[in-house]
Parts: sequence; structure tokens; C-alpha cells
Amino acid sequence: MAATDGDAGVPEEQRASAGQAPAAGETGAGELAAAEGGAVTAGGESPAAGSSGPATRASDRERDVVVQRVQDAFAEGRLDDAEFDERTRAALTARTHAELDVLLADLPATPSAPGPAPAVPGPGRYSIALKSSVRRAGRWRVPERYTTVVYKGGGWLDLRAAELSGPVTTFLAVAYKSQLTILVPPNVRVEMTGLGVSQDTQDEDPGYRLPADAPVIHIRGIAYKGTVEVATRPPERAALRR
Repeated sequence: MAATDGDAGVPEEQRASAGQAPAAGETGAGELAAAEGGAVTAGGESPAAGSSGPATRASDRERDVVVQRVQDAFAEGRLDDAEFDERTRAALTARTHAELDVLLADLPATPSAPGPAPAVPGPGRYSIALKSSVRRAGRWRVPERYTTVVYKGGGWLDLRAAELSGPVTTFLAVAYKSQLTILVPPNVRVEMTGLGVSQDTQDEDPGYRLPADAPVIHIRGIAYKGTVEVATRPPERAALRR
């Protein structure tokens, strides 16, 4: 009578159902597939290596949200002029969520919703300088209509961190033998009419498309022996002499 070696003659499937391990030298179909082609999923298919999905495209609304957070950080003093300008323009030209996330990586998270705002007087509607200067910058409230008159002086209105009261803001700017500069953020649409009004030549082709509901700043300027200038970048500071 031929000798048997335990369960050597029992098929592997029966030993597996009985809770017994396969004999030495035998390899299951799953182990063979794993050795030849890698891990096997529950459905018997191998996952594609490095199958990461495509980057998610950013919308105009999502770009606006990032621009607003960058503007808030600039108003709080977390970013300087160059960083604000660089990040704002990068946000307006970003194509994916990953590009937007990089711009906010070192900024604090979005603050919680504020409570009801206390009743405060409305923003001032005009500023006048007679042989002196007008300067507004930082976080200041701008009404829907604002008038500035500068007589033999200088004017500087920085709107990059300002709070606009409405979707359309109209400026009446009068400069008599004076230079009046209005600095606007890159994410607004500027419309200019009047005499002696000029726009920075660097801003003729910004390289990005503003959304249809972007804020509008309409400037009606009148300059006599002076200028009313609109720009999105502050002038470069002169190097300090040593």
C-alpha cells in the first residue's frame, strides 16, 4: 500500500475551507498574482500605480475669496506692499486650488463670523487740502461717492485695503497745481473720465480677466496745471544713500 503524507493528497481549496495552511511549495492564486503584478484588490484587479486625480480648477468666486483674505492680511500689517501686490496678482491668475492654497499657507485661518456691527457714523464724503496734503491709507471706509479737492498741495488716496460701501464707487478728484494719486487694488475695474487724468502704463495689460461682478471705481478727474493719476502699484522707494 502506498504511503500518504498527511493531507498531501487533499486539494488546497478543501484545506483552506477547513482552516489548514497550504503545504510547503504550493502557492495560491492570490499570492502568485501579488508576486507577479503587485497588490490585488478585493475585486481581483490591481490599482493603477500613481493614479492621482487631476488638479481641481478654481472659480472666479474662489479667487475673489483669496484676494479678500490677502487684502485683510495687508490691512493688518502681515504683508508689505510688494507681497500684497505679488499675491493679489497671483490669486487673480491662479488656475487650480493648489495655487490658491500656497498663497494662504502662512496666513491665519479665516476668522469666525463677527457679531452684529455697532452703530457708527457713515464715512466722510469729501476731503479738501489748501496748500497742504490729503492722505488716506490703510483700513478706511469709502462711501459710494467721494470728493477730493487739492489746491497747491498733494493728495494720496490708497484704496488697496479700504472698505468700499457699494459695488460702484465714484470719485470726483480735483487737482489745482497739484498731483493727486489714487492707488487702487488690482481686483477692481477702473473707469476714468475728465481732464488731466492718467493711468499707470504698467496696468494697461494686467494679464488676467476680472469677473463680471468685480467692484467698479469710476474716477471723474479735473486737473489744472497738475495731474490726477491712477495706479495699482506704489512708486518704488529710492535707495538710501550710505
